[in-house]
Amino acid sequence: MPNPLSNDALEALAPGAPSAGGAVPITVARGDGIGPEITDATLRILEAAGARLAVEEVQIGEAVYARGHSAGIEPDAWESLRRTRVFLKAPITTPQGGGFKSLNVTVRKSLGLFANVRPCVAYAPFVPTRHPGMDVVIIRENEEDLYAGIEHRQTREVTQTLKLISRPGCERINRYAFEYARRHGRSKVTCFTKDNIMKLTDGLFHKVFDEVAADYPEITAEHWIVDIGAAKLADTPEAFDVVVMPNLYGDILSDVAAQIAGSVGLAGSANIGEHAAMFEAIHGSAPRRAGQDLANPSGMLLGAVMMLVHIGQGDVAARVHNAWLATLEEGIGTYDIAREGRSPVGTRAFADAVIERIGRVPQTLAPVEYPVGQEPMTFPAVSRGTEVRTMDGVDVFIASDDRDPQALADILTRATEGLRLQLSMISNRGLKVWPGGMPETFCTDHWRARFQSAEPGGADRRHVLELLSHLDTAGVDFVKTEGLYRFDGEPGYSLGQGQ
Repeated sequence: MPNPLSNDALEALAPGAPSAGGAVPITVARGDGIGPEITDATLRILEAAGARLAVEEVQIGEAVYARGHSAGIEPDAWESLRRTRVFLKAPITTPQGGGFKSLNVTVRKSLGLFANVRPCVAYAPFVPTRHPGMDVVIIRENEEDLYAGIEHRQTREVTQTLKLISRPGCERINRYAFEYARRHGRSKVTCFTKDNIMKLTDGLFHKVFDEVAADYPEITAEHWIVDIGAAKLADTPEAFDVVVMPNLYGDILSDVAAQIAGSVGLAGSANIGEHAAMFEAIHGSAPRRAGQDLANPSGMLLGAVMMLVHIGQGDVAARVHNAWLATLEEGIGTYDIAREGRSPVGTRAFADAVIERIGRVPQTLAPVEYPVGQEPMTFPAVSRGTEVRTMDGVDVFIASDDRDPQALADILTRATEGLRLQLSMISNRGLKVWPGGMPETFCTDHWRARFQSAEPGGADRRHVLELLSHLDTAGVDFVKTEGLYRFDGEPGYSLGQGQ
């Protein structure tokens, strides 16, 4: 769908500001399943704590999907978000099957909510956990990576998705992570990538992390390969403080970290952009629990605490958060966190218990304090010099049921004889199979043929068009091309595995 916010509208947006009466406008969506119940509990607690809010309610989710809106949100909701720039959202149910878009992804990308922030804190001994000292913040890039959603079926056997990583996106999220650490008195930022394999995409994320880290000498910076980093996070979360990572890894590991801390049901989430912000629980709509007064409202409540800090009401945020901590300390909990020997309470009763404790502070758990009226972070555009781009050749992706790489190479070589671009490699699923492939290698019907000029930078688009014309004449079924470029003389493409 097109971006529902015009450039002019985005330029006019700023973090939520008080209306004439002193209340900050916010948009609230009660969502699906348990959403209405936990929203009601959260709003009652915020009101009792003195939150200065002007609530605009909108409908999203199942009912909107049923009315034919494939992203689960209608124009009137976008209009509210234009006005308020602050979105407190309950979980929704996305219909199964094709044709339906993720509401979260749509809102994040339309509003430019580039940073997902998930504090993952242990509340031992009041919530069981194997890691009582855990206090980790996962900061996830929110708009790029595989979540661009650009997918194609290219042959009978092979589909692809594109992993898009941009330098501006890397600069913004990595700088956000360090600024977050600085503002919140945290001493270390860790980056997770898989740049030993994805050397260009994850390699760029890691490179920019190192560049940004140099501007924060007082903060320790470290990098882990994501697989061993994930193992370390699961085993010894106390070793981490702030962790920043690309979208997919962050999506997975923020849920893992929340569960390790005690329960996914306790985790709130903030989605922050330059123009707007969205706050929510990280759990789903749990339709099987809906309408039974069972659901734990804590995740949405802690998301709302983050919202209050964002809009400058840190005093109210602290009152709510400390009252919630005091409630946990007294052994009051819904079914998912009720302490042994104590009867669980329902959603409404849990909210009542938090309200009764407003003004108290926890006695065992550490009380919280939040700044009041803190200016939001800003991220001015980074000035970069121009780079000279030259072309070495082109990768041509081909559909062919003949599983013999040599036979394909013979066809391609004959078809392109005498051209500027000559065949240098054939790969299958990334592995070089010609020249010098192994007969044991399993191949699909999807091939990459790399054509290059004899000298670096010696190709241009005319040569690519000439090549494709000859391949077409020879009956080669090409399905896609990718240019092989250099930037200031450095290759902007990877070698084939085994090349």
